[in-house]
Amino acid sequence: MKEPLVAPDSARVRADVERALAEDIGSGDVTADLLPDAPAQAWVVCKQAAVIAGRPWFDATFHALDGDARIDWRVAEGERVGVGTVVCVLHGRSRALVSGERTALNFLQTLCATATATAAFVDAVRGTRTRILDTRKTLPGLRLAQKYAVRAGGGSNHRLGLHDAMMLKENHILAAGSLAGAIHRARAMLPDIPLIVEVETLDELDQALAARPDRILVDEFSMDDLREAVRRARGQVPLEVSGGVGLEAVRALAETGVDCISVGALTKHVQAVDLSMRFGEPPER
Repeated sequence: MKEPLVAPDSARVRADVERALAEDIGSGDVTADLLPDAPAQAWVVCKQAAVIAGRPWFDATFHALDGDARIDWRVAEGERVGVGTVVCVLHGRSRALVSGERTALNFLQTLCATATATAAFVDAVRGTRTRILDTRKTLPGLRLAQKYAVRAGGGSNHRLGLHDAMMLKENHILAAGSLAGAIHRARAMLPDIPLIVEVETLDELDQALAARPDRILVDEFSMDDLREAVRRARGQVPLEVSGGVGLEAVRALAETGVDCISVGALTKHVQAVDLSMRFGEPPER
């Protein structure tokens, strides 16, 4: 079931936009200053099939430059659109529209890309019990925006960062002396923080199951071992698969019965969606 798409924190959106506009406009848009600052209209067309995400950042960009700007959206967040869809019509001052165009489209094309990639993975595992998760392999400074876009595409979020969940990997376990010892210490120090444990063998899986973390990440398991891991877990602790998962392999992994698959490509391999903003009257619906 698709998770509800909760609106992003407006202060964080404004901070993202402020940083991006400062980067692009700097001391002023010297080209826009040549234009008469008159009321104008523009529209944005999506030139490929995509899932829409990023409206809050798009809107905030133009509102930062023209507080009276109006954006009339023809599509919803998370909606799938086809080639040639007019996604929105803008009304505002001409200088604000041309100055904000690139920054607004940069946000929209990037977040649509993440949502579109996520939707492809979600489609691939449809009918199984498996959820698609993101990772921390995000664009610097845009993590919360990209994680929002993952939800718009029908995926779910992994931990936001190093602060909101513990993940015990090989080096943590070696330093603690044993897997059980690492889990015990983690629970004793931070009992209210979700705990995820990575295992590399079925023996380590059994140790982790006995300690009952919140999730177990199975790493580099063969398909046979993965099916055996699902059998042994029997729903006691959710199992996660991670590590270079591509679209061509994700269905087979999901059919083993794992609870979730985390995919770095959702936010790391960003191929921007092709969008264009044009001035004037939009074509008929």
